[in-house]
Amino acid sequence: MSGLVGVLAGAFVAVFDTLVTEVMVGHLRELSPWIIAFLPGVGLIVARVARRLISPGTSSATADEYIEAFHDRSHELRWRPFAARTVGAVATLGSGAPMGLEGVAVYSGATIGANVQKRFPRLFRDADRRLLMVAGAAAGVAAIFKAPATGAVFAMEVPYQDDLARRMLLPALVAAATGYLTFVAVHGTGPLFPIDGASDFAIRDLLGAVAVGVLAGLCARVFATMLRRAKLIAVGSRPWLATLAAGLLLAVMFGLGRVLTGESLLFGAGYDVVEWAARPGHSIPVLLGILGLRCMATSVTVAGGGVGGLFIPLVVAGALTGSVIGTAVNSFDLTLFIVIGVAAFLGAGYRVPLAAVMFVAETTGRPSFIVPGLLAAVAAELVMGSASVTAYQRRTDPGAPDPVAS
Repeated sequence: MSGLVGVLAGAFVAVFDTLVTEVMVGHLRELSPWIIAFLPGVGLIVARVARRLISPGTSSATADEYIEAFHDRSHELRWRPFAARTVGAVATLGSGAPMGLEGVAVYSGATIGANVQKRFPRLFRDADRRLLMVAGAAAGVAAIFKAPATGAVFAMEVPYQDDLARRMLLPALVAAATGYLTFVAVHGTGPLFPIDGASDFAIRDLLGAVAVGVLAGLCARVFATMLRRAKLIAVGSRPWLATLAAGLLLAVMFGLGRVLTGESLLFGAGYDVVEWAARPGHSIPVLLGILGLRCMATSVTVAGGGVGGLFIPLVVAGALTGSVIGTAVNSFDLTLFIVIGVAAFLGAGYRVPLAAVMFVAETTGRPSFIVPGLLAAVAAELVMGSASVTAYQRRTDPGAPDPVAS
């Protein structure tokens, strides 16, 4: 059953990725910057209208829905809200808003898994009510990032701040494998972030990794606070005012990004920003400027009711953070610092250090960076404290046995 859920989730994510990335964003990039600047605002309006018409009262949450359903037995992942969020996500992400596709991938996989399990209740014990939901979430992440191990670890790690979902490993691995295979059958097996540069590192680089982790943890705390407040605005009493204001602010920030760099770095999920940050020659003030603008733009999109993920925005912020430290330490080769910056910022923001380190190893093809990535992720996690980009995580699994008693 986990394998079946993985195939279904992988197929859905492949279609969704093709529609948003190739059909919509790929063509919109060819338009004039004056037009591109206002497209995300139009997408936010369409997304809010779609959610209101298809499933009134449905929020813009995606990954949060998975985490909430994981902990709350009464919170069901139903098809009508799923349709509303999917259409809203196509409008938000397809118009170039600065959010990621992985939120929908997690949510869609979890929804598919939960409903498949609901369809065949006799095959599962009551204690296993979340089994296929976790497997589906793992498949969605594995597919969208072409990273099966990351998918399995993330789906089990993200519901908790200091723990893992128990008895879910084998189903998550099976679903992640089949989801990955289904997706790459359509989109190929090339790495998500092909990183050039040296793969070795010295002692000073390990010290630099800790510095990246500290800076990433501090920035991630600020970003998490911005996102949590943005989510409150999104469900506030004046949703249309928030949507219109968000569209105008996104246009202004897009213009500022063009002034700083001459490129459209505030448009789209941000994969191009990672490539840009990895190129030497950018000044630290410009890197910090784009970091601030990207974080604010994502927060504004969330406040405006945009439907999308926060995983990739954290990855982009981590790449920019790593580039800042790398420029100060070794401006000729930023590869190491980009990679560990991603691990640190992502691990701290979502409280998933294991998944973050696995992510950079799989998506960059650089497993040799695991050790400095771990150092950076641990430093960022300590600086992050108890903050997180989601309010639905729990500290530990209440059903876990007491290690002292056992």
